Amino acid sequence: MTEETRAIQVQQEQRPAVRESRSRRVFAPAVDIVETNDEILVLADMPGVRQEDLEVVLEKNVLTIRGTVQMPHMQEYDLEYAEYEGGDYERIFTLADDIDRDHIEAEMKHGVLHLRLPKAGPARIRRIPVKTG
Repeated sequence: MTEETRAIQVQQEQRPAVRESRSRRVFAPAVDIVETNDEILVLADMPGVRQEDLEVVLEKNVLTIRGTVQMPHMQEYDLEYAEYEGGDYERIFTLADDIDRDHIEAEMKHGVLHLRLPKAGPARIRRIPVKTG
């Protein structure tokens, strides 16, 4: 599939996978994108994000996913050493016109966001029989 015919395009920005422009780090979650005749499935790794801290927004043809990781507070302890640094997740996708925007579904399972992007009727792949004459 060529870049022009893709139903979803991942924003390839000229920035590293981590941004520090906010008060917390912002990570671009790793994604896998698979396609069938009827839909596109986007799997985004967002460990530590609870469903209530997840936001999926579709504005025009731009799909944005954001998630916040709530760090546990151990008030009775003083932090002596930490390797894990918390942060937020954000990833932006551009959708082609052949995605059925009214039927997009999102589900969080075990730290992985599952986005189902159904194709609109004309965008579905169909095999055309060839007749011999």
